[in-house]
Amino acid sequence: MNRASVTLLGAVLLTLLSGCLTTGRSAEHAVIRAKDKVAPALVHIRPVKEVFTQGRREEVPIVGSGFIISPDGYVVTNEHVAGESRSVRCVLYNKEEVTARVVGTDPFTDLAVLKLDSKRKDLPYVKLGDSANLQVGQTVLALGSPHGLARSVSLGIVSVTDRYLGQDGAAIAPFNNWIQTDAAINRGNSGGPLVNLKGEVIGVNARKLMGADNVGFAIPINIAKQVINQIIKHGRVKRSWLGLTLQEMTVKTDDPTQKGVVIAYVDPLSPCADIGIAPGDVLESINGQPVNARFVEDLPAIRKRIADLPIGKKVDLQVRRGKQTLQFTPTTVELSQMSCKEVEFDEWGFTASGVTPELARRAQLPSTNGIMVTGTQVGGPADNAGLGRWDVIITVDGNEVTNLESFRTIYDKLVASQKKLVLMDVRNIQTRSIITRYVLLKQAPEDEATAPKGTTDTQGDDNSVE
Repeated sequence: MNRASVTLLGAVLLTLLSGCLTTGRSAEHAVIRAKDKVAPALVHIRPVKEVFTQGRREEVPIVGSGFIISPDGYVVTNEHVAGESRSVRCVLYNKEEVTARVVGTDPFTDLAVLKLDSKRKDLPYVKLGDSANLQVGQTVLALGSPHGLARSVSLGIVSVTDRYLGQDGAAIAPFNNWIQTDAAINRGNSGGPLVNLKGEVIGVNARKLMGADNVGFAIPINIAKQVINQIIKHGRVKRSWLGLTLQEMTVKTDDPTQKGVVIAYVDPLSPCADIGIAPGDVLESINGQPVNARFVEDLPAIRKRIADLPIGKKVDLQVRRGKQTLQFTPTTVELSQMSCKEVEFDEWGFTASGVTPELARRAQLPSTNGIMVTGTQVGGPADNAGLGRWDVIITVDGNEVTNLESFRTIYDKLVASQKKLVLMDVRNIQTRSIITRYVLLKQAPEDEATAPKGTTDTQGDDNSVE
């Protein structure tokens, strides 16, 4: 190779190397710029949550992340971070500590909104982007407090834009698919922002795949925007419900030309059951608009379309049953939460919650009256009496229990009276049986429950069961 060739090759290599260095610096600068736009609005969240285990209430401190969305201090995080919190302390990017109140939560999307207890109206806040146009391979940043390490940043790409994670309960988020990313999302990152290179928040970090390296999932920001607005306006999210469990068309047919969504189950106490819609029917349209779920990834959008219908209004459904096309007009009802606040009754050694409309429907209870036992202390009065998880207490000593408040009134009186034996009427919702059973709870130890102290005479004892 002559000197001219060597000189030319050197020039080409120098040009390519300069291009690579320029490209590398450009990408690095883009990441830093994006981080700098969002980092001042990052919040390290330290809630103290109520946890109920084995019939006891405990307060447990946890860590999580969040981000400020307005100059007056509204903060977005996950419901599993801030839900049921007794108190919330937030550490801002400048290390200032501020308390916050929970404005509202939505278990169905795992989102929560907090309001900082601050008089400032000039807080740094993020810009919310658009998750509808995300591309696989797009560079993203996950910001937050992994394992409590505040103000951390991880870099990755969008792996999948519409990952489906199933429909088994509210925790799986039935109304949206997920953004899958390999940007590290660990414990403590929950509630933090997923950010594009423009410095816009395009997702809310929520979970990771256990046992896998850097497979994490974020809630699309377009879903989050709707939830955030409703929580700020109403304190909760209102959704319609028809009582339909849906499945993809591939479970019924391999023919791709057949459109619709399979109705797998109809809640027996739902609006659709009342008018004759049945499992195996194929839903073809809602209010004249066709629906089609060929694959499982298509289901959340259809569930959300039903949830977004006006509550208490008739809806036109077109259903295919065999070769017949049928029209139905059920009236929507409001979707209720599957769970409600738990309370500890320490003198009797158990915890309980109210009976929600959704729980009553699923358990086929005649009403929402009663309270549901969620746990018992081993060896406590409730446990010794045979009370257990999923038992619903209907009456206590002949007094009807309508909710937690009414039970608390009855309970307080009985504890104060030191009455030794208490008779309860109980139904177990797991069995879905209308049969009730009697439970005899002893407020005193066995030897004290059989005779008054200091005597063996049991006649005239006014502590007998009424």
